[in-house]
Amino acid sequence: MDIAGTHTLSTLTAQVLWAGFFLAMIFGAIAQRTHFCTMGAVSDIVNMGDWTRMRMWGMAIGVAMIGFFGLAAAGQIDPAKTLYASSRFIWLSALVGGGMFGFGMVLSSGCGSKTLVRIGGGSLKSLVVFAVMGIAAFATLKGITAVLRVASVDRVAMEFTSNAALPNWLAGTLSVAPAVAGLGLALLIGLGLIAWALSSPDFRRFDNLLAGLGIGAVIAATWWVSGHLGYVAEHPETLQEAFVATNSGRAEAMSFVSPVAYTLDWFMFFSDKSKVLTLGIVSVFGMVAGSAVYSLVSRSFRWEGFRDAQDTASHLVGATLMGVGGVTAMGCTVGQGLSGISTLSATSFVALAAILAGAVAGLKFQIWRLERTL
Repeated sequence: MDIAGTHTLSTLTAQVLWAGFFLAMIFGAIAQRTHFCTMGAVSDIVNMGDWTRMRMWGMAIGVAMIGFFGLAAAGQIDPAKTLYASSRFIWLSALVGGGMFGFGMVLSSGCGSKTLVRIGGGSLKSLVVFAVMGIAAFATLKGITAVLRVASVDRVAMEFTSNAALPNWLAGTLSVAPAVAGLGLALLIGLGLIAWALSSPDFRRFDNLLAGLGIGAVIAATWWVSGHLGYVAEHPETLQEAFVATNSGRAEAMSFVSPVAYTLDWFMFFSDKSKVLTLGIVSVFGMVAGSAVYSLVSRSFRWEGFRDAQDTASHLVGATLMGVGGVTAMGCTVGQGLSGISTLSATSFVALAAILAGAVAGLKFQIWRLERTL
């Protein structure tokens, strides 16, 4: 093995990790300041008819989508080499896992990213959610629930000759290159989402724009870090192409279910030299750090614990559902709802719809449970 090549790879890995960490810090700080939260967005609509936070999310999706395919059109990243690129359309896994995750995030007072933001703001109960979600996620990656997942929902899939994504299907229909179809669709859908967000006069305020534009840009920038900066045409050890510092070995953006599991694994087996930092792990640290910094600077940091046994039980069940569901669906509200959807993956659209449906069901359940106690 070439020593110079190894040294260069080590330097490149450090660059990817630091870049990922700082991008996640920006995400965490923005989310803490603006209250960016998918569960909160759905709750606002169901309980108050307020679409402001959903418009934040819609704008973020639009920006991330345009950014991803803009990078692809510029030759900076390859859409066929991302975590979400697959010829298998795992619609049932996305449907079941997404529904579980959506319901669970309501019981847990927020999704994976919100859990990390709340930890940075002083929530001790979110720290418990983090641990339980991570354990459940790891079990669904490699443990007992992984066996169940592989033997059930993962068996049901539609096989295609190319990537199961909207650009590839459109390219086949129109006889154009997938890159052209992808950019066209991204501009159509992305600009449509941005225009929808901006159509409300109440939305056009600094914090709302910061959330939509800022978080969408962070996702796009993470794609560049992973898919371009971290791309190695010939790894010095394997002599094959590689994406350094990723758990999947492919280009990744942000997600906060499996990376939480890998973070716990890294903590527990720290002395094992095979357990190394990855983009997903440093993103977890960055989210907490960014939220904590903003909370301390703005003096909004507050310790928070569970109210009672029922509150504890609700969060434990919700965290378990998020861990199992997030891995089954291959992502969370950020992993599928921002990173995955930005690639126009068909599976991501199903997962996103299921997450939203699960969240609505969870909120209805919470209302029903509250009414029973009155």
